[in-house]
Amino acid sequence: MEYKGVNSMKKKWKYLILTIVVLIVIGIPSGFIYVLNNGNPYTKHLNNKYVPAHLSEQGIKKDELKVASYGEPSYLINEDYYHGHYMVIFKDEPNTTYYYGVKKKGKDVVQFCEKDVLGKDGVTYDTEKKTKHSEETCDYAFKNRKFDKE
Repeated sequence: MEYKGVNSMKKKWKYLILTIVVLIVIGIPSGFIYVLNNGNPYTKHLNNKYVPAHLSEQGIKKDELKVASYGEPSYLINEDYYHGHYMVIFKDEPNTTYYYGVKKKGKDVVQFCEKDVLGKDGVTYDTEKKTKHSEETCDYAFKNRKFDKE
C-alpha cells in the first residue's frame, strides 16, 4: 500500500529532473551561440571599464576619438591578455586604428604595437612603427599565442 504523498513526491522529482535536463539541453547551446555571436560578456565589461579610464589617464578626451569600441577578434591573441580588445581611431589620425588589451594579471591596459593603417589605395596595412598616438611602451598582440607553443 502506497501513500498519496509518495506518488506525489515521485512526480515532483520527475518534473524537477525533466526541467533540469531541458534547461541543460537548451541553455548550454544557447549560451555557446550567444558567446560566438556577441563575445564574452565578462571580457567586454573589462575592456569597457578599464580602457576608457586608461585613455583618460593618458590625457585623451572623448571628443578626440572618432571611434572607441570593444571588438572580439576572430583570431588568437597574446595569452597574457583577455581575448577581446578595444579599438580606437583618433579624429586627427583617421586612417590609423589602435588596439588596446587588458592583461589577465593586474587588469593593466596596454596598447598593442600592431596598428592598422588605411593606405591611399584603400587597402589596410599593418604597421608597428611609432605613430602620432603610440604610447611609450606597447606589447605585441601576436606573440605568446597558444599555437605558437606547439
